[in-house]
Amino acid sequence: MDIKEIRKDFPIFNEDIVYLDSGATSQRPKQVIEKINEFYERANANPHRGSYKLSIEATEAYEGSRRKVAEFINAKHHEEVIFTKNATEALNLVAYSYGMDNIKQDDEIVISIMEHHSNLVPWQKVAKKNQAKLKYMYINDNFELDKQEIQNKITKNTKIVGITHVSNVLGTINPVKDIIDIAHKNGAIVILDASQSIPHMKIDVQDLDADFVVFSGHKMLAPLGIGVLYGKKDILDKMSPFILGGDMIEYVYEQDTTFATLPNKFEAGTQNVGGAVGLAAAIDYMNSIGYNNIEEAEREVVGYAISKLKELDFVKLYCTNNLENHLSVLSFNIDGIHPHDVSTILDSVNVAIRSGNHCAQPLLRFLGIDATCRASFSFYNTKEDVDKLIIGIKKANELFNKYKR
Repeated sequence: MDIKEIRKDFPIFNEDIVYLDSGATSQRPKQVIEKINEFYERANANPHRGSYKLSIEATEAYEGSRRKVAEFINAKHHEEVIFTKNATEALNLVAYSYGMDNIKQDDEIVISIMEHHSNLVPWQKVAKKNQAKLKYMYINDNFELDKQEIQNKITKNTKIVGITHVSNVLGTINPVKDIIDIAHKNGAIVILDASQSIPHMKIDVQDLDADFVVFSGHKMLAPLGIGVLYGKKDILDKMSPFILGGDMIEYVYEQDTTFATLPNKFEAGTQNVGGAVGLAAAIDYMNSIGYNNIEEAEREVVGYAISKLKELDFVKLYCTNNLENHLSVLSFNIDGIHPHDVSTILDSVNVAIRSGNHCAQPLLRFLGIDATCRASFSFYNTKEDVDKLIIGIKKANELFNKYKR
């Protein structure tokens, strides 16, 4: 795979920038941008609403995108794909529509300490509202979940397990198939947050057997404002709708309403058709490169970055030693320098990283820190990007050295 040729597909790289924040949002290739523009220029109308040509074309584009996503993740039925704004909305949908109706007093909800706030705060609310117990699976000294911890926390009282596939702070790949198997043996359902995994590794929902899987399009080359909830059809059919209004209605009477079938039941109001079209184009682009090539390119660059960061004795790296169990994200700190200052200095040399708590405050509190620097990679990054990152880190350390005591 020729990375230099691939980078030509991304207009942002016409600028002098080292972009290392793909864990927050990826860049978009021109092929995706062009497909979005083409929709708005040639087929812009409200789907499912009109019997005229433009509306029919918009409907075909929207539902074609759904089928594309279903095929991409190997869903058994395309109706199992629900479009949302993002993974956060998808997780809230599950929490409200499934969690509120099915969790009872003294039931247990189990999540990991690594969860993004979007897969944590909704379960806090469900647990408090329904007088259930929220339990955490904690990581070991190698930043991983071990099997004993998983087995100890998931019990016959567990009704819901929420787990991130890949930590957005640590890059740890969690043993989700083991977790799903243990959860199912105990009668629990599993919600898998694939936001940090699906841009980098192939997801097969039938093979994983998770009950729900969520992800955001904007982390996998698609536009902002489009996300996906996959759910098993038999579970989705029994769930109550999350938002009420246009297009999720079957019949409305003065005192009662019946709801549409899947997937419309969970897609109230006018949907982001351009976003769905962009997501389908992003899938086409990723498939054209191939996940094997994506994984190989990213592992080479991330491995190189880890080796270079480990050479700096003033840098603390938060990363498992088992690199086969790590993906795309590197969190680190420089001794005596706040991550925000590091990020600002790196920005002065056109290197973009994330700094802060990464919407994972309980995890950072567990690690005994307030914030980290985070470099997150995609297949369009190069070893030259890493070299510029290292130069910027050295510059930050040198600038602050005279103030250190």
